[in-house]
Amino acid sequence: MKILVLNGPNLNMLGRRESEHYGSLTLDHINERLAGVAGELGLELEFAQSNSEGELVSALQRAGESCAGVALNAAAYTHTSVALRDAVLCCGVPVVEVHLSNPAAREGFRHVSYLAGAVAGSIAGFGWRSYALALRWLAEKCAS
Repeated sequence: MKILVLNGPNLNMLGRRESEHYGSLTLDHINERLAGVAGELGLELEFAQSNSEGELVSALQRAGESCAGVALNAAAYTHTSVALRDAVLCCGVPVVEVHLSNPAAREGFRHVSYLAGAVAGSIAGFGWRSYALALRWLAEKCAS
């Protein structure tokens, strides 16, 4: 079973930006840890990251054709993108919204998620483990 781990803008800068919110791991380090979790769960992972909203929309559309589910960290687009919300709704597979930090404990503009009503659920505030929790749920959900 293949799961897409899709990351949005500025997540390619992890390890170099705001470690008080995002920790010190790079995106590559997170992906390595997730590959280990996937091995335990019998999942195949596909990783993608883009700073472009349109590329993220296209990745979600493709995921509906080739993946059983998606762990999506839309980053700042979480709070601004109707296009990503629509892509989640039409991709046809379960999508879990993931955040390293807890947006509800940060600036007010981060409190609203345009994705929240479209995704299967949201996991936030547990650092890289937010992704691992999403993978565990997706493995169980997609196997049934």
